[in-house]
Amino acid sequence: MSFLIDSSIMITSQILFFGFGWLFFMRQLFKDYEVRQYVVQVIFSVTFAFSCTMFELIIFEILGVLNSSSRYFHWKMNLCVILLILVFMVPFYIGYFIVSNIRLLHKQRLLFSCLLWLTFMYFFWKLGDPFPILSPKHGILSIEQLISRVGVIGVTLMALLSGFGAVNCPYTYMSYFLRNVTDTDILALERRLLQTMDMIISKKKRMAMTRRTMFQKGEVHNKPSGFWGMIKSVTTSAPGSENLTLIQQEVDALEELSRQLFLETADLYATKERIEYSKTFKGKYFNFLGYFFSIYCVWKIFMVRFWTEQISFNLLMMAILTGVRYLFVSLLSFF
Repeated sequence: MSFLIDSSIMITSQILFFGFGWLFFMRQLFKDYEVRQYVVQVIFSVTFAFSCTMFELIIFEILGVLNSSSRYFHWKMNLCVILLILVFMVPFYIGYFIVSNIRLLHKQRLLFSCLLWLTFMYFFWKLGDPFPILSPKHGILSIEQLISRVGVIGVTLMALLSGFGAVNCPYTYMSYFLRNVTDTDILALERRLLQTMDMIISKKKRMAMTRRTMFQKGEVHNKPSGFWGMIKSVTTSAPGSENLTLIQQEVDALEELSRQLFLETADLYATKERIEYSKTFKGKYFNFLGYFFSIYCVWKIFMVRFWTEQISFNLLMMAILTGVRYLFVSLLSFF
């Protein structure tokens, strides 16, 4: 009876975590996500739910909540589901999505997706061979085989992401790296963009007028037929068609220029928003943290052993508390 009660508590928690993950995906991560991929949303929400459930089980283990056999059963079940998603479902769907975007392989996308997944599994399995992480008593299909490889790859990726975050966070939030952007710069670039768009429209109108003139003169339909007509059409061309080709080349160049100007304009607006954000209390706080962590990283290079454990432990606790706080704030903001 206690197992059924414990299972109902865990299932209720997973349903709530799944709903939070779905809302977090829709309203926070991809609020401007136009192409709806419901499989991606389901996989993310399921992974989020089972990850939060494992965190919940750790808290239950510390507090002594639920029966020990129930905690062990749900822990192993959650671990199996997460490994199934990480090793099988996510790589297969990524390969399926890549193959689906290739027109030549669209008809046989399932076959090529399986081939990509088998290639991933080969390298994933061979990657764990050099590491002394397995015991001889574990079989080749045991859960320890997957956990060991996922653990090694996961820790490596976390180290890479931590290094990237240590460099990117000061660069993003420190006012020292912000370039000065004024409204005059944005207006000048927008004016250039509007002029380019006007030139594109005028040239396309000119192309339409040229086609209309050629149609009225009969240069479109009154083409010579037969073998000699084909030879003549290849060796000679009408002046109007040459003008159309030149104008089309100019339009293509202007469209590429307009895309670059649009990206530069968007970058200026983003930089201006960062400048406005840096003037707020929260922006000044992150600016101070950027300077602090920059000095701390330089200090760690030269003073590795002095106060390392104490500062690392305190910073780790701050990072965990801040991360949990931002998670709950993000979840509560939906309501």
